[in-house]
This record gives sequence, C-alpha cells and structure tokens, in this order.
Amino acid sequence: MKLTIDIIKKMLRVVLATRDDEINCDECYQRIESFAEIKLSGKSAEEAMPLVEDHLQRCKDCREEYEVLLEALQAIKK
Repeated sequence: MKLTIDIIKKMLRVVLATRDDEINCDECYQRIESFAEIKLSGKSAEEAMPLVEDHLQRCKDCREEYEVLLEALQAIKK
C-alpha cells in the first residue's frame, strides 16, 4: 500500500484522538451487555460507562455488535 497524504492525515487524526484511559475491543465486549441494559432502563449509559461509550463512537465493529444486541434485548422485553 502506498502512503498517500490522505492516508497519513487519517492516521494522524486517529493518533490525535486517542486517550490515556481507552478500552480495547475485548474490554468493550465484556461490558457491552451492561451498557445496553442501562440504556434500556432509561438511564444514561454514557454517564455510567463513559469508556464504553467512547469506544463505541470510535469502533465500527463494536458499535454494530452493540446495536444488534440492543435490538435483540428490545425485542425480548416487548
């Protein structure tokens, strides 16, 4: 792969957006069910679990997993 200016800019944006207290995908998957349950209870999951919220905003794969889980839990609770 040839490094273009667009690829370099994207890489720099990702590096600059990192935080000291991030969680990785494995940690997110361990907490995602609790995050969804809090969300379904009407409470602020973002305030209760800010690291999970941050990860979900950054990681497309985890966000998709969360959205599927949330839909499944909503269907069960109906």
